[in-house]
Amino acid sequence: MSAVAVSAAVFARPRAELPVLAGPVPDRVAGHPLSLGPDARARLGGAVRMLLDLAGLDGASDAVRLAVLVLASRTPSETGVVEIRTSELGRWIGMSASYTASQVVPGLRRSGVVSVETAPGAYGQDDGLKCKVLPLWAAQDVVGHPLNLAKKEYATLQRLLEAVMAPGWTHRDGRITPAGLIGRRTGRGAATDRLALLLLVLEARETGRVRLCGGTVDTKRGRAAATVARLLGCTASAGERVLERLEDRGLVLRVRLKTTSGMPTRSRLMVPAVAAAHDRMVADDVQGDRAQALEPEFPDPDDAAGPSETPAPEKEPQVSSVPVTDVADVAEPDVAAALHTDHPHLGTPVIPPQLSGGFSGEGRGAEGRQPERARVREDQAADGQAVVAESTPPVAEDGPLRGEKPEESPVEGREGQRAGGVVTGGRPKAVGWEKTQQQRRVGLPADLGLRVALGPVAGLWERLSRWQQKQVETAAQAELTRLAGMLERPEMAPRLLADRFTDRLEEAGGEALVERPFPWLMRRGLVQRQACSDRRCDDGIRLDTRAECENCGNVVHIRRAWRAKIAAQVDRELPDLTESERRRVLEERLREQAAIEAEDFVWRQEQARAEQVRRDAAHAAAQERAERERQAAAAADAVRQALPCEDCGLQRSAGLCEACGFRRRTEEAIVEAGLIAATWSADLDDPGDVAAVGAHVRASLEADIERARREFLELMEPGTLDADPVLAASALAFTALQAVQQALPEYRSSALRRLGRTEEAEAEARRAYKTEQGRRWYKHNPHGADAVAAATKAADAARERTAQCLLAARLEHLGERAAARTEAAVAAPWMDRLPELAARPLNGEAAGVMIA
Repeated sequence: MSAVAVSAAVFARPRAELPVLAGPVPDRVAGHPLSLGPDARARLGGAVRMLLDLAGLDGASDAVRLAVLVLASRTPSETGVVEIRTSELGRWIGMSASYTASQVVPGLRRSGVVSVETAPGAYGQDDGLKCKVLPLWAAQDVVGHPLNLAKKEYATLQRLLEAVMAPGWTHRDGRITPAGLIGRRTGRGAATDRLALLLLVLEARETGRVRLCGGTVDTKRGRAAATVARLLGCTASAGERVLERLEDRGLVLRVRLKTTSGMPTRSRLMVPAVAAAHDRMVADDVQGDRAQALEPEFPDPDDAAGPSETPAPEKEPQVSSVPVTDVADVAEPDVAAALHTDHPHLGTPVIPPQLSGGFSGEGRGAEGRQPERARVREDQAADGQAVVAESTPPVAEDGPLRGEKPEESPVEGREGQRAGGVVTGGRPKAVGWEKTQQQRRVGLPADLGLRVALGPVAGLWERLSRWQQKQVETAAQAELTRLAGMLERPEMAPRLLADRFTDRLEEAGGEALVERPFPWLMRRGLVQRQACSDRRCDDGIRLDTRAECENCGNVVHIRRAWRAKIAAQVDRELPDLTESERRRVLEERLREQAAIEAEDFVWRQEQARAEQVRRDAAHAAAQERAERERQAAAAADAVRQALPCEDCGLQRSAGLCEACGFRRRTEEAIVEAGLIAATWSADLDDPGDVAAVGAHVRASLEADIERARREFLELMEPGTLDADPVLAASALAFTALQAVQQALPEYRSSALRRLGRTEEAEAEARRAYKTEQGRRWYKHNPHGADAVAAATKAADAARERTAQCLLAARLEHLGERAAARTEAAVAAPWMDRLPELAARPLNGEAAGVMIA
């Protein structure tokens, strides 16, 4: 099995299984392309960095640098020559075929790092490429060289690039190789983003963490942005933009912790895909290094960029036991931590939670906080699992004292959500939670766009049954498709829908107050609320620009103008009204105006529907008429195809067989050549002289035709034409036509040369010569070399134009004379035309007609 097939089989799991939200750990896939060991990561990382640091790539664009890595990963260990199409190379680096051919391929040539041989396409462009990465091939068999890669290392590098940026394929047998993590990212900056993600994957540990750069960095940008900038060799601002784009796609996470004093510690940059490939959760690494409970709120916008819920336990926890969780091996004390109290390590005894004493106000503990809303219980973990008991006696702080039922230990704080769907804490526990948890069948959809869009309502999603989840998923996908169609950047549709869910939840007061999740999602969360007639308006906000809707502003302005106008009319017509009476009259007239506008709107809607019906009817009638015309044309063409040839009588020749058609065109070309020759060598008013010239030209062309036929018959195998007489006649007729058509331009050029020496042409040439010499820039030296050359060129052009005009005029004159003679011959009595008719050949042989 090839490396591509192995990669397709191994990487067949959807991208959305890589954990962006906290939840169950996905099943590990053996041999995942991203699960590199320390040795392989160091080996491949060193080779990639050495290729990027080559002197020939200094100043090269990221597209050229990434193309070098793509070609290096596809290099055969036997020959070192990579054969690839320009369009396929463009798909790997996220650029179009035209950009790759015009910018990337020349950049590879200029760098001297890659030798490129091209094969031209249908339009002369560089279509096929044969490339060899010279430093990579030169390092073969050099012991200890970082670029001396073994065959298995080439395969590992290729699988790594496929997992990161493969464009995706559909095989001939129907198999589909999915795109890589960033394989769908194309266009401006796509090569930079792909290169950055590849370098981050090579720098990431098994936990997904990327070691940040040291030293002094720009505090406004952050150490994570500086790390990306140093990997790419760009400025910190450019690195920050690349990091933000990767964050928007959920490919990297930037987590910043806070201490008990509220001061932020160092940031953490994490690649969730690498952690998932090693069966490690981002939350595992975050939990492992946390020393104490953290504040649930994040005032800094860079805070809480990643998931932070408690990892799922191996077994269902009991009231008096502690779930078994993995603790990540970390060396730095400021890793992003989970946002709830630390749990003890494995095997640590824990005091079981106390039973409630039955007092309604007892659940507030010693904090003295206000009672919660009705039907709201204590918080619990976002993944729906039971909350782990704390290592201190719960009676001292938050003992569960609501009723005589055993309760789970509450989580310390309720966390918010971000618009992109990243949960930063627990969710309120509503009435019927256990029942809805039993109804939940699956997590968020596997599609990354749907995960981002439904992230803010993940709590409501978990309360849906499987059928309801399927309905919401279908409706959300349809809404994403509709939003992508009206946006300039379709990839922003999931974030836009997530923002809508967030706004709707703020209006409702949070997920806890949504008693019926399915109707709320289908009728409120997913529905666009147009405040005006603009289809891009949603609650007064433009979907494409995220600015205030201008049309809504116009509507408000028009309504205010009407109110001011009606108020002025009331003041003018009824000046003695009291304030209350004036307000009443004003409201009545405003209602009348609103009724008039509503009636006008209904009328316009009816007119629009009627116009649409009329257009549909006209379109249907036009289609029906076009269909009738097509059928009539097809019937006429069928009848015409059945007609015999007018000249030879061959059946089913559409009125004229191929051979006779060639003969007619040959005859027309011979007549044209005779007329062209007569324009300069005959008296145009003497029909006999014109006919003599035409006969001479005909004899010459017939000799050429006979010579061409002999050459054609010599080239053919004996007996080839005897097998199909019709084909033989067509071939010979076509040969004759070609011979005449080749001689026709010579007759035309000869006539132009002769007509160019006539008195008219010479006179025109002299006038043009004098005119050019008389121009003001030649007056000082009319007989100089420049003046004479320009005047000679103008005279030659004038002579050529005159010859062409004379040729056209004389041909037109000869045509008119021939038409007149034809009309006179047709108008002559048939008795006078009998000798001519009797002399005409019949079936190729002359026949005499005896007149009785």
